[in-house]
Amino acid sequence: MKSVFGSPGKVSGLLLRMFQFLFAAASLALMASASGFSSATSFCFLIAAMGLQVLWSFGLACLDIHALRLKKDLHNHIFLSLLVVGDWVTAILSLAAACSSAGVMVVFIKDTDICRSQTTLSCNTFQISIALAFMAWFLLAVSSYVVFWLLATI
Repeated sequence: MKSVFGSPGKVSGLLLRMFQFLFAAASLALMASASGFSSATSFCFLIAAMGLQVLWSFGLACLDIHALRLKKDLHNHIFLSLLVVGDWVTAILSLAAACSSAGVMVVFIKDTDICRSQTTLSCNTFQISIALAFMAWFLLAVSSYVVFWLLATI
């Protein structure tokens, strides 16, 4: 079997999962620490989705470390099927949360000027958290594509 960038059990796969974990954890931490995040349900949804992505990416990074240490091959049909489904579910939730939060920020900044009138909201922190969530989602989409392609070649 070919070694593809980002495939499970390889160093590139471990790096991809670690960066997913880091971006999702940073997004989660920033949004949770921002004052006024509970003013919009989509921000709470972003926290939940990034929490799921943190757990998913951390678990798979640990699995990659285990496979690298023991030189195990993770390219079997059942395992890759589980990865594809898990990646898709996590990616869909992460994208939905990031898009809905970005939509709320557009309303806050452009349509209603809430960010100017209510200085207690941490609008800049919200924006950085949403940008990190999109980066985490992009890395998860890359992982999902790679695993799906590997599943198709088995």
